[in-house]
Amino acid sequence: MKNKKDLLSTLWIFLTLNYLYCDLMGLMDANLLKQYLTGSVDGLEMTESFLFYAALLMEIPIAMVLLSKVLSYKANAWANIIAGVLKTLAMVATFFVGTATQYYTFFATIEIATSIFIVGYAWKWLKEKETAFA
Repeated sequence: MKNKKDLLSTLWIFLTLNYLYCDLMGLMDANLLKQYLTGSVDGLEMTESFLFYAALLMEIPIAMVLLSKVLSYKANAWANIIAGVLKTLAMVATFFVGTATQYYTFFATIEIATSIFIVGYAWKWLKEKETAFA
């Protein structure tokens, strides 16, 4: 069981680093940087509320690094499934806002694949344990 927790935590670290580096690349993109400086990116207003909700969304993978290590198996599996589904849906939704750059598409593909893997891995873990207890 410890190895599953370690792997899930490591996957969330990997995912978080991909999110962060993609955002950093966006700051190096002159076209996006100009928009950031105006407070509107591809039609999205960078209001305090928008940034707060973005922060909440980014806290999910950060929190999952810790929660994957400390939660009991059932709570852990469900937390990973729910968090993974939320992050997958959020990433897929971003393709419908603005124009995706090559680097964004590259990172988003890795992020979506990783979050889908987390959901599948946690689901399999949940079903293995349920079968073992039956």
